[in-house]
Amino acid sequence: MQRRSPTAAPPDLEVELLAVPKAVPEVREALRRHLGGGCAEVQLCVSELLGNVIRHVGEGTPVRVWVGRVEAGVRVEVTDPDPRVLPVLLRATAEDESGRGLVLLDAVARRWGVEQGPASKTVWCEVDAGEEA
Repeated sequence: MQRRSPTAAPPDLEVELLAVPKAVPEVREALRRHLGGGCAEVQLCVSELLGNVIRHVGEGTPVRVWVGRVEAGVRVEVTDPDPRVLPVLLRATAEDESGRGLVLLDAVARRWGVEQGPASKTVWCEVDAGEEA
């Protein structure tokens, strides 16, 4: 798997933090500063992946967020210490109050997946660079 580009510009952004609700806008702002201007799809992906950690693994979970260039796009990775809690792409109905996060991610990402390790998992996605990054 080709992951990090040796000619990445701007350089990769890596942040370690606790997955708490106030961290989501802080990471979004860090992405805006790092990537410059319009990076709405990257921000959406990071928000959804961090939100999933908060909801399904637990608030206060230590995570690593990595964002960098790959081929013609941007890759986002969120790593948490629970390899057992995996994301599931649901098809929420009009009456459901949640369950749309991965549907949004699936719609904007050209591809996404999960890499499991013995003591962690990384949920990743890639979005086209386009005008955004």
